[in-house]
Amino acid sequence: MHKYGTIAAIQIGHGGRKGSTIPLQLYGTRDSMRSTVEEGGWPDNVYGPSAIAYDDLHNMPKEMTIGQIDIVRQAFIDGARRADQAGFDVIEIHSAHGYLMFEFLSPLSNHRTDNYGGSFENRTRLLLEIVRGIREILPQNKPLFVRISSTDWVEGGWTGDDTVNLSKLLLDAGVDFIDCSSAGNDPRQKIPLSPGYQVQFAERVKKEVPGMLSGAVGLITTSELAGKVVEDGSADAVFLGREFLRNPSYVYSAAHEMGINIKWNNQYERGRQKTKYSFV
Repeated sequence: MHKYGTIAAIQIGHGGRKGSTIPLQLYGTRDSMRSTVEEGGWPDNVYGPSAIAYDDLHNMPKEMTIGQIDIVRQAFIDGARRADQAGFDVIEIHSAHGYLMFEFLSPLSNHRTDNYGGSFENRTRLLLEIVRGIREILPQNKPLFVRISSTDWVEGGWTGDDTVNLSKLLLDAGVDFIDCSSAGNDPRQKIPLSPGYQVQFAERVKKEVPGMLSGAVGLITTSELAGKVVEDGSADAVFLGREFLRNPSYVYSAAHEMGINIKWNNQYERGRQKTKYSFV
């Protein structure tokens, strides 16, 4: 990738209580999301901050011991070290969507009574320990991102205020960028879906945590909306997921819509739609 003038980023995460589930192609074909040992699952070794299942379709996790928390913390740090050695330019910690790191953050999934549960300080402890550990071994010129669910969208759960407060701590710990998503941790979530519905969280982080960069994601599907989010200062960057699944060449089509000249891959140049920049 570097040879062709681009950069490489990697996301590091842990499935937590959502682990040992069936692959996407089997969704809707059975009554449970649980994957058996025969299918390559690990139903007896699913762990989380507390013994609380996501729902009746998922495995019941075992509450992690302090020793197991220590192992996971070091695994994240070791993973970041290997990613750095492999040449990745950006590392993102996945702390969203009801996976392990966010399970520790949310009071809905974390009912621990030790130093890793209860108060906001305790529930954010593991993520901050991991960030500090990674920042110690990661070159300062390599950015460290954290993806977070900015709210549970459930009463009594993680909130936008929590996200802002955590972002301040993450900035001090060496994080450069907060990737602001939401939800995924509780089936009771009530998500007000609309184009750009999560931009508000990136905007709060950008404005209320000076020095921290933020990214917006979620139902941003048009070049007009993506451009507006960045140009009006709501976020420093925009992330697109499902739109790229629908249209892997989205960048090319968006540039054409906006009348912007971008470099096409040499192999694709002859497919460029006719503009003042094209030769066909």
